[in-house]
Amino acid sequence: MSPDGDNAARSANQQSSPQEKPAAPKPASAKRNHRNLARWVRRIAVLTVAVLALAAIVMAWMPKPVPVDSVKVERGELTITVDEDGRTRVKDRFTVSAPIAGNVARIELKPGAEVESQQVLARIVPLSSPLLDERSKQQAEAQVLAAGAAQRQARAQIDRAEAALEYAKKQVQTRKALVAQGASPQAELDRQELELRSRKAELTSARFGAKVADHQLGMARAALGQISGGKKDAQQLDVPSPINGRVLKLIQESEGVVQAGSPLVELGDPQALEIVIDVLTSDAVQIEPGAPVRVVAWGGPELRAHVRQIEPSAFTKLSALGVEEQRVNAVIDLDEPYDKWKALMDGYRVEAKIIVFEAKDVLKVPASALFRKGESWAVFSVTGGVAHLREVEVGRSNGLETEIKRGLESGEIVIPHPSDRVSDGVSVLTR
Repeated sequence: MSPDGDNAARSANQQSSPQEKPAAPKPASAKRNHRNLARWVRRIAVLTVAVLALAAIVMAWMPKPVPVDSVKVERGELTITVDEDGRTRVKDRFTVSAPIAGNVARIELKPGAEVESQQVLARIVPLSSPLLDERSKQQAEAQVLAAGAAQRQARAQIDRAEAALEYAKKQVQTRKALVAQGASPQAELDRQELELRSRKAELTSARFGAKVADHQLGMARAALGQISGGKKDAQQLDVPSPINGRVLKLIQESEGVVQAGSPLVELGDPQALEIVIDVLTSDAVQIEPGAPVRVVAWGGPELRAHVRQIEPSAFTKLSALGVEEQRVNAVIDLDEPYDKWKALMDGYRVEAKIIVFEAKDVLKVPASALFRKGESWAVFSVTGGVAHLREVEVGRSNGLETEIKRGLESGEIVIPHPSDRVSDGVSVLTR
């Protein structure tokens, strides 16, 4: 095709579509903006990932708060006790013995049987007179003299006990007047009333001792009469009970020959019961006569009691671990009426909590929160989620709670059982 033909064809096409125009090229600035936007998006994404990774690394290496328990420092009651096992014991027990050598008949009484004063306990047929020589007579005379001396001593004890009781009554009356006027604390009146009860118990015991002494003197005289009578046919000698009480133990139940002084029956009054607790001598120095006692674990409800005395002589006892310990007996009297503890008998096991210190308003913390720091004591307190080391001055402790004299205030938070992860300034998380 010739050039003229091509030109004609193009002219014809142009004439046939007069509205069509050629596409305009995209501006260069728009392309650059698109590329810059994509580049910034990639940079921001990379930066975000880097920041998150760095934060994760920092968080991983940062120390975490230590989880701890927390307890509030508070004011309240603090009681310190000496806790030991013990045994019940009849206060006044008497062993009825054979006043003369002879053949004793079988004793029909049983342990626990009630007996009355002058009731016949045993019957003895003395040995024949030829066997009772001059020496036996001298022994019987000596027994009469000894029994007479014991009787006089028992009566003197009654006089002393009565005088002490009268003095205690006057002290209580005087103290009541002072308390009514507000010149004396109630605790002093309570102590005087406790002293009065103790003096009454001492008088009862002294009278019991006098009855026993009278009985011994009577039996000694009867034995001397049997020996001195010189009768060919020996007469039966009745052995009476010196007291009203119960049979605690039958020592000679079967019929047989006994020597003078051989024990036959043990008597006592179960209503006159005391408790004997052996305590360490280091604890005994803290116990004062009259100290209140709680008697538990005997099979019944808790009983109130008090310490009557600490025996003057200690003894050595092996502990459960085989360690020698110096111990001493604390004698305790029950304060409850007999109906509450009548199931208790002689020799029963009990547990006693002897109160050596008691206060109603004491600033205290758990003993587990305290630890040694050099020569002093310290705790960790918590303020704003941070543990702070605090030195404190401690007072009395019962093993569970300890008195704080200085270094803490009521309402502060402390950490019991702090672990080795807790130190001064460490962040903590209380549970």
